[in-house]
Amino acid sequence: MDIPRHSLPGSNLRSPREIARAVSFSRRTFLREVTGAAAAGALLSGRRAMAASPGRKAVVVTFGGGARDEETFMPDGQENIPHLLNQLIPRATFFSQVVNRGILGHYVATASLATGSYETFNNFAAVPPDRPTVFEYFRKDLKRPARDAWVVAPSNGFNRIGESGNRSYGHGLGAGVILPKRILAAALSASEGPAYEHLLRDNYETPLYAPELGGNQIELHEMAEVLRLSVADFTAHARVLASPDELSVYIARQLMRQLAPSLLWITLHDIDIAHAGTYSLYLEAIQRTDRLCGEIWNHIQSEPEYAHKTNLFILPDFGRDSDEDAGGNGFQHHRTGDALSRTTWMMAMGPGVRENVVVERRAEPTDLVPTLGAILGFDARLAQGRPLQEVL
Repeated sequence: MDIPRHSLPGSNLRSPREIARAVSFSRRTFLREVTGAAAAGALLSGRRAMAASPGRKAVVVTFGGGARDEETFMPDGQENIPHLLNQLIPRATFFSQVVNRGILGHYVATASLATGSYETFNNFAAVPPDRPTVFEYFRKDLKRPARDAWVVAPSNGFNRIGESGNRSYGHGLGAGVILPKRILAAALSASEGPAYEHLLRDNYETPLYAPELGGNQIELHEMAEVLRLSVADFTAHARVLASPDELSVYIARQLMRQLAPSLLWITLHDIDIAHAGTYSLYLEAIQRTDRLCGEIWNHIQSEPEYAHKTNLFILPDFGRDSDEDAGGNGFQHHRTGDALSRTTWMMAMGPGVRENVVVERRAEPTDLVPTLGAILGFDARLAQGRPLQEVL
């Protein structure tokens, strides 16, 4: 595919709006030529919003530290995302321009995704989101038990993500939060720790950050009962894994098999190793995240409780700096707040969602929660976002 120089991310465009449009243009042009995807606008006329049906489920996969187009959708980066390109996008409605207008820190940005509103707390504060989370809307409106909503989170810093501090929803209506690294650390003896060191690093951006734990995260003694997984089996399996995200997906699969929650949120974090400044590790993390997204979709289709009744949403929390911005650090960080660090994408798959469609209009990550509400049947009444009509 030959894309004009002025359309490439990182080229010398003068305004953020031009850069954002170029990112969107490059993605949709590539997708149309490679997959034959249609534009969503032509398919929406006369379409009605899909009514929520009993037994409907949703799985959300987010990942901290978005991968830039240079390493994914551009010609030189396409080899890094074969599962997204060849397996998932042809089955999805793909939003090519999702612009994050909030704080570009992983915990606060993920909290914004989970509430449908731009949260404004300190990214490194051990606090819950201010507005109700998707899990609270889901459980309160639909009267769902605690075991029906779960979060698998990448690090201790995400321990409060499952439940807000909003008094209207109250304590006890959030999701159970599983922190696989914390569970693994608790399961290991001092002599075993070095063998698992590659799975235990908690924060790539600020390695010394150690948040005060709180909230309703699951602990080691609960794991065997909830997941029907012994400590010995857990540590033995962890030993053969290459990264923390592989550990998170393993736990998510156990949840799906044992509890089959209707709302499952998986936050991956391997790509954020880019903060270490090693380009090869950044690429390796992109490739692994791509593979894990494919594995999650395959697992959804293989589980009787999920197959043919589950919608999957995949999106990064935000992007990364451009190589052309003197104020940033390229792939390594997301400090500038420019259009490339804010502009990313989202895909939606599953029942009722058009396949092989590219949506060209601008969307925001806060639109996710109201969209989930329209699909599952709850009202995200305090969210700032709007339902994505292209998938309803």
